[in-house]
Amino acid sequence: MDVTFLLNGTHVSLSDISPTTTLLDWLREERHLCGTKEGCNEGDCGACTVMITDTEGSRALNGCILFLPQVNGKQVTTVEGLAAADGALHPVQTAMIDHHASQCGFCTPGFVVSMATAHLNGATDHDTQLAGNLCRCTGYAPIIRAAVAAEGQPVPQHLISLAKNPTAPQQPQPQPDDSRHIQPRTSDSLARWYVDNPDATLVAGATDVGLWVTKQFRDLGPIAFLNNCADLRGLQETVSDLKFGAMTTMSDVETAIAPHFPSFAAMIRRYGSVQVRNAATIGGNIANGSPIGDGPPALIALGATLHLRRGDRRRTLPIEDFFIEYGKQDRQAGEFVEAVSIPKQPDTLRCYKLSKRFDQDISAVCGCLSMDLSGGKVTAVRLAYGGMAGIPKRAAHAEAAIIGQPFTEETMRHAMAAMADDFQPLSDMRASAAYRLQTAQNLLLRYLYDINGTATNVQEVRP
Repeated sequence: MDVTFLLNGTHVSLSDISPTTTLLDWLREERHLCGTKEGCNEGDCGACTVMITDTEGSRALNGCILFLPQVNGKQVTTVEGLAAADGALHPVQTAMIDHHASQCGFCTPGFVVSMATAHLNGATDHDTQLAGNLCRCTGYAPIIRAAVAAEGQPVPQHLISLAKNPTAPQQPQPQPDDSRHIQPRTSDSLARWYVDNPDATLVAGATDVGLWVTKQFRDLGPIAFLNNCADLRGLQETVSDLKFGAMTTMSDVETAIAPHFPSFAAMIRRYGSVQVRNAATIGGNIANGSPIGDGPPALIALGATLHLRRGDRRRTLPIEDFFIEYGKQDRQAGEFVEAVSIPKQPDTLRCYKLSKRFDQDISAVCGCLSMDLSGGKVTAVRLAYGGMAGIPKRAAHAEAAIIGQPFTEETMRHAMAAMADDFQPLSDMRASAAYRLQTAQNLLLRYLYDINGTATNVQEVRP
């Protein structure tokens, strides 16, 4: 494939590159820009963080699972590009020095790029912005102090100039629809190509597919990179629905969903890191069919509808029906996820993510619960769980024990007992089967207390 982008303000044009070459590998091996580090090589540690700028702004991304075609037509800024031409350091670099926020230095470039991106965007929620950058030497206190110290400093002029001119010149023309690897600009073009290449790999954010290459060394076969399909991105809001295009990033979903379902948004805040959420898409999270993906339980609890497309044919189905069994979804050859619609409704949704770490961890159990109440009784109930079966799944027996019953602890305890017939979870490194079942049951009590106004924040410390 041919790729054109700006690297630290300099034009780069590449021809016939392997589409699965990661930005990290290319930076280090071809340009010898070794400030961008390889740590975990799976998007967890943040040592590979780069700043990507396009017409939608600047954002931090993990270079280790970012394929070169995904930066086509964009700007890439590495840690080497943060200082001014005269050598003047970026304010966050100066603050890191002044606050003794580096020891071995391996993680420092990634921290600095994340901090510089947040600084450019005016983001001061530093715990959130840096949750995807790990340090095992210095610890986080001096790094946070450095981020706070840099808040009021001006953004360097050269970064302002880059942000005002966000795209690379002379972008390559899109590949014809009969190419083995394509980067379509419309979903129509994608649909035509995918019907003829049903065994191809669709790359959305690559937060999952990237690991197929970096960890499993898989040959992805024909590839379609979807990041230029503007008609697959964004939110269409109607009187009755919120419709998210499949390529809408989880960062944008979080922002858009917060006014409607704040508990869902709070869970998305824990969905990977800023770097991951800036790349991951709502469609990708659904289409990969993971039993531990955090998005589907919330969407199932909200009664969402999935929109699928194959060629010129479109169909819809309840999202819970998309997941058939582990590794199998109701998706035909050459068919792709186009969008997902969430019906507007009174907000009774609560999403509870149980994991060993608060930030950036895979759920042991994810429970998303919604109940409608009238006259003290439950008139509608949807209990959706991830991590409890080979697919994200509703707790049908527990729901049956709740519907039409008083919204009381006694009802919840009956439902907790019934839930034992809904799930037979597995034991693995994240949790035992017994733990999973017990905590999934206990979430019914947590929901009861939550709706009734009892504080259930697991981060709250009380005597």
